[in-house]
Amino acid sequence: MILVFGGTTEGRKSVEVLEEAGKAYFYSTKTGEQELTLHHGVRIDGAMNDEAMLRFCLEHDIRLLVDASHPFASVLHETIAQVAERLQVPVIRYDRIYPPRDPDILWIDDYAQVPTDIRSLLATTGVQSISKLKWLEAKGVKVFYRILQRDSSIALAKAQGADINQLCFYEDGITIDTDADAILLKESGESGGFCEKVAAARRRGMRIIALKRPPLPTAQARSTVNGPYGLRRAVEHILPDFFPLHSGLTTGTCATAAVIAATQHLLSGTFPSAVPVRLANGETISVPVGFDHETAYCIKDFSDDPDVTRGCKIMAKVSFSSSLRFLQGEGVGRVTLPGLGIPVGEPAINPTPRQMIIDAVRELTNADLDITISVENGKELATRTFNQRVGVVDGISIIGTSGIVMPLSNEAFIESIGRELKVARAIGLDAVGLASGKKGEEALLANEPSLRVIHYGNFIGAALEKAHALGFRRVVLGIMLGKAVKLAEGHLDTHSHKVLMNKEFLKEVATEVGVANADSILNSITLARELWNLMPPVFFARLQSLCLNHCRTVFPDGELDIQIIRNE
Repeated sequence: MILVFGGTTEGRKSVEVLEEAGKAYFYSTKTGEQELTLHHGVRIDGAMNDEAMLRFCLEHDIRLLVDASHPFASVLHETIAQVAERLQVPVIRYDRIYPPRDPDILWIDDYAQVPTDIRSLLATTGVQSISKLKWLEAKGVKVFYRILQRDSSIALAKAQGADINQLCFYEDGITIDTDADAILLKESGESGGFCEKVAAARRRGMRIIALKRPPLPTAQARSTVNGPYGLRRAVEHILPDFFPLHSGLTTGTCATAAVIAATQHLLSGTFPSAVPVRLANGETISVPVGFDHETAYCIKDFSDDPDVTRGCKIMAKVSFSSSLRFLQGEGVGRVTLPGLGIPVGEPAINPTPRQMIIDAVRELTNADLDITISVENGKELATRTFNQRVGVVDGISIIGTSGIVMPLSNEAFIESIGRELKVARAIGLDAVGLASGKKGEEALLANEPSLRVIHYGNFIGAALEKAHALGFRRVVLGIMLGKAVKLAEGHLDTHSHKVLMNKEFLKEVATEVGVANADSILNSITLARELWNLMPPVFFARLQSLCLNHCRTVFPDGELDIQIIRNE
């Protein structure tokens, strides 16, 4: 069982991650005032001392602690560390993303270090800090305290000696509505709105004082993450059975890791065994790397996503150059058609991985480099992908938008639909065919041989939405009867895990078009294709009309031709 300490944005994100497993866990907050919906988690509220926490962990067989509490909850951090050490239970610290410390801000370690050469101060450090700042008032500094506008916070502020006229209340957490000379902030990170508060204070010309976040207990440093992907991967490593399927890394993340390792070696001669990689959402994960002589590599880990590149070696070699360039290595494809966001003739390293690599290199050096990415057996692997359809030859593409591949990733499939549509638009097409697979494609081409057909799998809505956004004026949607039945009922994603054939809906349609004995006919079927021999043409015309109506919600204008395909 997992026990999460939350009450924060990070706690909320922890819940989102753990809920994906569909298994029970515990979520603990101090006050119980955080609004949160748990489907599989059990909520417990109230502060725990070390003995209470120890007892709870023993009674509920806690095998992992996730500390997603506030960075300034020092007592709780210490308690978690002590309990974890006594029980030998691993801890994951879900920390925040912190911007670099701005040298124009006065950074302090303690409330006693707030300067007294100011006339007035707006303290945004929480109601619990009021007693720690009362000494400033004795020094002649007028202090305003910004707190949450709720009865418990106001009562606690008054109990610590604050006058009601000193209290300011949060509206959006960022807007500053006092005339204080200076502001006192906690180093609360990106999720705490630190940068936005600093910017608002600067617009008012305020002096900015920031209280540094306290260090975490050293005994707790088992595993630290600062985002949802890192949390999931850490849980998968510590409790392999918690998630039914495991996540993985995109080829873009693997290539970035290999480039970072190769660049570190070029600059310092070191051979790192793991490197930090910043993902597109801003979080950083640690990625294992290795070396073959001067070439760094990253193994695309064995997630449960059925990707052709699972387990292959993605390699990088760098050298000094007169400009920063990407060179095509063995097994990486070359772009031959426009529309992918990559110049024709360039290696097929997609825009997001390119930017990840560029940003990572620039954090290490201002020198320009030649960057050569290679993929073990990439040319052979490419024959099992859609690369030829989008004009990528001689190897695979280095892809990924989030940097993480979720198992059986819908995101990856939808991204591939988008890439094919972009290529079709870039070569001047304003009409496109959409089919669920090869049979549907063959049926559409039998009627219109010159039509370019793209496979949508189950993602009808996503494909149409992307086609509309790209400006296609005509779409021919080929759909098998089983999927047409689901679409007619309003399901734009027709995956069988999400929606099954609804006989009651079919009975309504049949009755609407005047089919006699609809109940007995439809009760006898098990597969949608049986309808072809049981229903009149008017039934299928009505299904087609309903499909069109639902598709118009995501493809509102332009010609939309829906063809229900019979060759099943």
